[in-house]
Amino acid sequence: MNYKDKYNYWLQSQYFDEETKEELRALKDEKEIEDRFYKDLEFGTAGLRGKIGAGTNRMNRYTVALATQGLAQTIVNKGKEAMERGVAIAYDVRMYSDQFADIAARVLAANGVKTYLFDGIRPTPVLSYTIRELGTISGIVITASHNPKDYNGYKVYWEEGSQILDDIAKEILEQIAKIKDFGEIKLMDLDKALEEGLIQYIGKEIDDKYIQETLNLAINEDIDRDIKVIYTPLNGTGNKPVRRVLKERG
Repeated sequence: MNYKDKYNYWLQSQYFDEETKEELRALKDEKEIEDRFYKDLEFGTAGLRGKIGAGTNRMNRYTVALATQGLAQTIVNKGKEAMERGVAIAYDVRMYSDQFADIAARVLAANGVKTYLFDGIRPTPVLSYTIRELGTISGIVITASHNPKDYNGYKVYWEEGSQILDDIAKEILEQIAKIKDFGEIKLMDLDKALEEGLIQYIGKEIDDKYIQETLNLAINEDIDRDIKVIYTPLNGTGNKPVRRVLKERG
């Protein structure tokens, strides 16, 4: 389909919510419509990253769900053990990050993949730590790192706690390419997924272990604790953990 066909498909399909359709109907600039639909948001070793908005070339609940369905099928193909090990999901403070994390968890659950979802914002290093601590097969963090505020992103990590390499990215991309219609994406009700144990919230228990591991890295126990430090998280996720480490370090 060309960009116009994709645009009309999003307007006419029952799969897309009315709020998304209203956003698309409000577009008057043909070049803006073309930019949103002339290609699919590209998935690679860095996952997804793009402007937030409706369209195939934007970060939204549907492109996040599509990428997650590809990841879910990749894990399913690796067998029951991989599905039971599951996926850990963290997210940052950007717009819609919590909603994108929720959608990703529900898609994974619908495919029978155990999911550990953080109960609030967390920095990316905590996600890496969690993958190794819980022994999950994969991890997702919703973040666009240094990009402008109208961007968001979706990064996939593997069992060693680092971003996926080319081989895994290729497997996920192949599964995404097999999905010909957004209606093929599986999505489970959140309450049902929680009830069946397919989604589990995590939080303080991981934080406590992560902070202690960080404190254990101290080289000099006799360091001058009267020094003053100026720290700004730039509205980011480092706020609470950094202040906690400094406080507990004295």
